[in-house]
Order: sequence, then structure tokens, then C-alpha cells
Amino acid sequence: MIQGFLTFLLVISVLAASATVARRLELTPAIVFLVVGIILALVPGFPPIAMQPEGVLLLVLPPLIYSAGVSMSWREFKGNLRPISLLAIGCVIFTTCAVACAAHWVLGLPWGVGFVLGAIVSPPDVVAPLAIARRLGLQHRILVILEGEGLANDATALILYRFAVMAVSTGAFSLASATGTFAAILIGEVIFGFAVGWLSLRLRQWAHDPRVEILLSLLTPYLAFWVPEHFGGSGVLATVVTGLYVSWNGPLLISAATRLQGIFFWDFAVWLIEGVLFLIVGFQTKILMETSKMLPLNEVAWAIALTSAIVIVARFLWVFPAAYLPRLVSHRVRKREKAPSWQSVAAIGFTGIRGVVSLAVALALPYTVASGEPFPYRDLILLVAFGVIFVTVVGIGGALPFLVRALGLDKYGRSEAKHEREQEIAARRELVAASRKELTRIIAERELPQSLAKFLESRHETHVRALPDPPAKAGDLTPATRGAAMVREIIAIERSLLHRLLREGKITDEARRRIERDLDLEEAAVDNREKTTPI
Repeated sequence: MIQGFLTFLLVISVLAASATVARRLELTPAIVFLVVGIILALVPGFPPIAMQPEGVLLLVLPPLIYSAGVSMSWREFKGNLRPISLLAIGCVIFTTCAVACAAHWVLGLPWGVGFVLGAIVSPPDVVAPLAIARRLGLQHRILVILEGEGLANDATALILYRFAVMAVSTGAFSLASATGTFAAILIGEVIFGFAVGWLSLRLRQWAHDPRVEILLSLLTPYLAFWVPEHFGGSGVLATVVTGLYVSWNGPLLISAATRLQGIFFWDFAVWLIEGVLFLIVGFQTKILMETSKMLPLNEVAWAIALTSAIVIVARFLWVFPAAYLPRLVSHRVRKREKAPSWQSVAAIGFTGIRGVVSLAVALALPYTVASGEPFPYRDLILLVAFGVIFVTVVGIGGALPFLVRALGLDKYGRSEAKHEREQEIAARRELVAASRKELTRIIAERELPQSLAKFLESRHETHVRALPDPPAKAGDLTPATRGAAMVREIIAIERSLLHRLLREGKITDEARRRIERDLDLEEAAVDNREKTTPI
């Protein structure tokens, strides 16, 4: 037990160092984590750290999916359901079939084994491409589509994976039966996901304790995931639906204290899980190298190169027709949606980065089939899955920033961000105006004492003064942004004074904590209200 805890401390120490390097060098953290993990795995004496597939699929995957679902806007998800579905379902099935065909016709693998490999490497990871896309300032709709795809594509891939493994293990497969089962799983998980989301919010509302509510929020994804998983589903879709339900209905049912604490908790938890997972993927290098010794190196390299090329090309072959063909056949689509630019479609096509789910599913392959014989080509499948992850994370992940800049998509993103900021300022002004009107009515109707009325009006004036003004010209900082920097400076002075008062014994530690919390909330409000970059 102690050894396991020491190993955990070692992993998070490496994670902290790698994250610092990534931040200083302005590199994508996922790439740095993976490369550092590979390097350390090859260092003599470094303890072997094996990834337990059940741990990823049953313990780690639910909170990641749930958190992504909660942060996703249901309105935006629904508004982009067609492109998301075409990617999360259509592209995954197309890629699976393309890999299976190449594996059978070129590599000589049995059809069943080819479909197993295809299902494993077909779903793109959502973590790395989204991190890159957000840092590059891509258009909001592209981010929504990528995030929506990342939420739903694992469900499709895992269901296909189960069917393919069953076909290889038993030697029997019925397309009609599989199609019916697939539809039943989708419908059942959607209904169950809504039910879990509804129950979770009601229990949290009833508890009315931030610590209990956050604990319930942590239990929610496991309930949504494990129950369908137990009954033969994937659990992914149910967890996605639960997250979307909480995202849409939670703001009116979750208290402010819970929300403030929960944001920090989930942000840190997701960052820690994702970072550790990419490190552990890299740590598998030594284990995989031992496995590769039993296979011809040239065959493994050829299989990795071919499969990587197929998953990259297949995505491009799918996204362009999927983006434009519906517009040609449907007047409703042409009327409802603006035609996407070919640059945006190309960016979506170039984000097919595979991640930890692919490796976890590969590791979860059974060692034997129903007859007791070894699962055919298991080691090859495992090595190819790791190779595809490495090629896409390092290759595509490293090239994506250059592609985005070459296509000029970063300019569109900055323009969109400026427009979004203007909308936010307008909304804040509307809120302040409405609150002013209601405040005047409350003071008049309730005949409030002058001192109380003055207190409420001072709060309103504080909000008015905090409203940012538009910049004088493009690229300038707003006056409020410059003021925010000075507010932070003043808060730092107040903190120093507060610390001195504590040292001199003029206040207690408890009083210091209360005052410090007020200063922290004020600084957080400034950070939330104003960006430190030009708009």
C-alpha cells in the first residue's frame, strides 16, 4: 500500500514538473505529458507503472465525461446536433469500417479482428484537441462541435467494440440483432441519463450543504455510468445526458456556495485525471516494448503507419461530404445554417487525436476467446493502438497550431471573441438597468429607512462603476481592464496590511480568514469580469 502511495506521489510530482514546462514553453500539456512519460519509461531504474484498463473505463472515464457534459451548453449542443451526430456516430462507424477493410485486405487480419482494431482507434480524444483549439482562439462553433463529438463518440465506439469482441470470441454475428441492440442501448441510456440528472439535482437541493452537494456531484457520474455498464451498455451516453441535464437545469437549483466550491473542485479534479492519464499512457512504453519483441518489428511499424494513415484520411473523407452534402439535399438545412468555410471544415478534420480511451480499451481486450484459445492478434492490436495515439497526439497535435494559423482561423476566433465580449458587456448593462428599476420600486413600496436604502444604492453604484467601457480602438485595453490591474495592486497592499495586523496581534486568525476571503472573492470577481488581454 505504501509503495502504491509513493508511486502516486511520484506520478503527481512528474505531472507538476511537466505542466510547468508546458506552460513555460507554451506547449500543449497533453503532448508534453505523453513525451515525458515515454522518456521516463525508458530510464533505467524507473519503476514500471501499469495502467489498469478497468480503472480507466470504470473509475476515471465517468467523471471526465460528466464534467465535459456539465460544461457543455445544452442549447448549443442541441443547435449543433446534426454535425455532432455525423461525427460522433457516422464518422466513428466509417473509420471503424475503413480500418477493418485495410486490416483485412492489406494486413491479412480476420474481419472480426479488423473491426476490433477499428473500434479501438476510431474515437478521437476530446482533451488534447480542445486544449489546443481553445489556446489558439478557434471559432466558438468549432469548439462546440469538437466538444460535442468528444462527448458522444466514445459511446458509439465502445458499443461497436463490444459487438466486434463478441463476434471474435464466439465466431457468430447477426447484423439485424446488433442493430436492434444498438438502438435499444441508445434509447435506454438517454432515458436513464435524464433520470439520474433529475434525481441528482433533487438530492443536492434537499441536502443544502455545499460539501454534501459536491460529494453527490462526484457520485452522480458513477451511478449514470455503472448501471448501464452492468446491463451490457457502455454507460458513456447516459453519463453525457446526465451532464447535459445538470448543465441546463442546475443553475436555478444549485446554491452559490456550492457552485463556487464545485467549480474549483471539478476544475482541479479533471486537470489532475487528464494529466495523470497521459503520463501513464507514456509509462506503458516499456511494457509495450517487451510485447513488441515477440512480433516482427517491420510488421508492427507497417501496421502502425497504415492504421494511422487510415484514421487520419478517413476523417477528412468523412467531414467534407458531411459538411456540405446535407446542404445540397435539404432546403431546411440551407435556410437554418450558414455554410461553413472550407477552412473550418479542414480544422475539424485535422483534430482526430486519439487518447487514453483507445489504449484502455485495447488493454481491456480479453486474453482468450470463448473456446479458451488466445485472443487472435491481441499484442498487435495493443501496439498499433499505442502507435496511433503517439502519431496523432505528437504529429497532429504538434501541427495543428501551424495549420490553424496558416488557414487564418485564429483571426476569425479573435473577431468572434471581441463580439462575444461586447455582448457580455451589453448583458451586464441590461442587468444593472433592470436592477436599478427594481431597486427604486422596492425602496418606494417598502418605505425603507434612509440608511438601508443608501446601503442598497451604494451596492448598485458599485456595479455601475465596475461596468467596462468599450475600447477606444481595436486592440486597446478597456479602461476597466486597466482599472482592474490597479484593483489587484490595491488588494495586494490590503493583504500585506492584514498580515501585519495579524502579526501584531490586533486581529485573530479567524477574523483574518474572513477578511481574506472577502479580498479573494473581490479579486476573483475582477478576474472573472475583465480579461487581461486586448479585445
